[in-house]
Amino acid sequence: MGEKTRTASDGTSAKGLDHDPPAKTKWTPLGILILATGALSLFFGTRETSDLWVDGLGRWWDQVRGGLGHVRTLVIYLDNGPHNAGTRTQFLKRMVAFVDATGLTVRLVYYPPYHSKYNPVERCWSSLERKWGGALLTSLEVILSYARRMTWKGRHPTVGVLSGTYVDGVKLTKAEMEPIEARLDRSATLPKYDITIRPKQASGR
Repeated sequence: MGEKTRTASDGTSAKGLDHDPPAKTKWTPLGILILATGALSLFFGTRETSDLWVDGLGRWWDQVRGGLGHVRTLVIYLDNGPHNAGTRTQFLKRMVAFVDATGLTVRLVYYPPYHSKYNPVERCWSSLERKWGGALLTSLEVILSYARRMTWKGRHPTVGVLSGTYVDGVKLTKAEMEPIEARLDRSATLPKYDITIRPKQASGR
């Protein structure tokens, strides 16, 4: 974003933006894709954090569990970003809470660094970008309208808003993390990239 000095007809000058003014609020999208069916859910929040990720997962499960009552294990493929990494303490704390609240076993499987392009959900973003390409995303209503009109695998996504107040940089101390880490079944060969979390009543730990 740059500024230019603009001179009026009366000789006075003022600073003016040489691009469209920034939106008052920036909205970050979170996408959840069911690989078996191609069903896509998009959630928009004000900041990408570990809490945004897990809140989105919880909202998604509330929406789909009625048709997935037979599911007992979720295998979640992740891009190993800074907010959902296998070493991110707040993310892991929230995931353990999600597992206990839902009774699901969750397996977190991470793509290696610089390989997130192989994650199928990444291709959904290009479809969304084509839908709103060149548009002025001046409000949340405009963003949601474009998101609802995009298609993936011939279907429109489910679109929602996460209204929480998301603070970045939340971390657990080593002592606080000990009981959380005890709940994580990390792969012996890929401990940062393959983590299984079981419900407390079924963890046997």
